[in-house]
Amino acid sequence: MEWWWLGVLLLVGTGFAGLILPVLPGLLLIFAGLWLGAWIDGFERVGVTTVVVLGVLGAVGWIIDFVAGLLGAKAVGASGAALAGAALGAVLGLFAGLPGLILGPVIGAAAGELIARQNARRAAVVGVAAGLGFVLALALKIGLAFAMVGVFAFAWAV
Repeated sequence: MEWWWLGVLLLVGTGFAGLILPVLPGLLLIFAGLWLGAWIDGFERVGVTTVVVLGVLGAVGWIIDFVAGLLGAKAVGASGAALAGAALGAVLGLFAGLPGLILGPVIGAAAGELIARQNARRAAVVGVAAGLGFVLALALKIGLAFAMVGVFAFAWAV
């Protein structure tokens, strides 16, 4: 059973890389690694309730990933078209790697705002806000990843 722990380390380590690399589902891999760690011990140290908490933390991070640019644009009073553009840009950006993940919501929000309000300065503000939303989401995802590992470690130690 000792070699299973290498799988845990591999999944969690790859998950942390996936927080930044868009081709890897970071929080999902971290959750999978922590679930494996709980399973190895028969859920005795890390019980089902803790695993559910880890799953909820991972799901929150996944949701944050998709709505980050949208919330950033909404915070500055973006138009509905800008919000739709940020959402569309986030989805399309998934296929373009890390630059697409960052620039997709920014370009989408700015384009939507430009179409809706015909104001390039306002479109730029909305685009920057969408980008800041992405950066904030990244920070939140990293925080959630450390929280997941911390919850697991605490449950294991107690």
